Amino acid sequence: MLQSLLYPFKEIGFSGFLDILFMTLLIYTLLVWSKRTRAAFALTGILIVAGVYLLARQFNLNLTAAIFEQFFAVILIALVVIFQEELRYFFERIAVWSFNRRLLGKEIVRLSREEVEILVRTLTDLARDRIGALVAIRGNDMMVRHLEGGQECNGKLSEALLKSIFDAHSIGHDGAVVVKENRISQFSVQLPLSKNMKKLGNRGTRHAAALGLSELCDALCIVVSEERGTISVAQNGELTEVREPERLAKILEGFYRDMDPKNDTKEWEHHFQKNWRDKLIALSLSVALWFVLVNGSKTAYRTLSIPVEYSELPAGLEVDAVLPGTVDVTFRGVRRSFYFIRQNQIEISVPLKPEKGSQRVRLGLGQMSFPKNLVLETIEPNLVEIIVGEAEKAPPKPKN
Repeated sequence: MLQSLLYPFKEIGFSGFLDILFMTLLIYTLLVWSKRTRAAFALTGILIVAGVYLLARQFNLNLTAAIFEQFFAVILIALVVIFQEELRYFFERIAVWSFNRRLLGKEIVRLSREEVEILVRTLTDLARDRIGALVAIRGNDMMVRHLEGGQECNGKLSEALLKSIFDAHSIGHDGAVVVKENRISQFSVQLPLSKNMKKLGNRGTRHAAALGLSELCDALCIVVSEERGTISVAQNGELTEVREPERLAKILEGFYRDMDPKNDTKEWEHHFQKNWRDKLIALSLSVALWFVLVNGSKTAYRTLSIPVEYSELPAGLEVDAVLPGTVDVTFRGVRRSFYFIRQNQIEISVPLKPEKGSQRVRLGLGQMSFPKNLVLETIEPNLVEIIVGEAEKAPPKPKN
């Protein structure tokens, strides 16, 4: 039993393993990307449309399949136009992953405990004094193209510098401060605004800017609300209010740990546990696609036992025997052609002469009906004998 279950996986081989691994990474990237952008519903819709098209092709729904094929090119162009921003982000993520600075042997500068305390202390003071602030901390993604305006600073991160920038009398206090490699690289920067009103609620422009940038890259944005005197954190397209300074410190430390995890055994455990459901879904889809599209495209043979049927006879005649009653029919086709084959899709119907006696018929394509994506190989035996005799007369009904 166990060997029969493992047999299909033996056919994967080394090249198939690499194929599945690459596709798993691609699907996983798509899943994570769709969650962080507005493409989640669009991706779900695409999967539903693709599923309907595959079912239409499998069950020979020619009209439905033809309509879908005609509109595929139009749908593709529409998706590119509508989601051009998301597609650009997707390819940027691939470039960042490919040219990760750690892979190139360059270390990412991490905030020290002192600098984390500077951020936490300064933002807590600003919240207490109800002074609005917006800080964007760069991650691994390129965020330059999402920024507009601003002034170069290149100053060391410090409490005095942050408070002077966000002072209400400062010209650049309304914009965002960009923190990069322990330094304030820019201030008075305009960030893209999020349109997700469900997550924003009744929050203001600073929160919309923080959430908007977090939807487009992996930056960490911290917002201080001057109306409420609260601190919120935007990360990976999510906006969360942080009430305790200790919690804000843990978020900052965790953010930099994710950007440059320590080289120990816990790193692998961390990567496995993070988004493990998406990884499992990606792996399952990759294996299924490999068996359907790759393994399923290989030529296969299948033999089925099909009963011999015959045409109707006029009144007074009936079939006494069919020798043999079933024949073994072998078909050739790609493996996926046999996945949904049902016994009633294949028929053998022999035309009979309206006369008594033995009738021998050699079976072939003329007497068979089967799906068009299969090729008939052999029929064993290909000669059947049908004996036709007189129908038994029904006994007369007794008189009352």
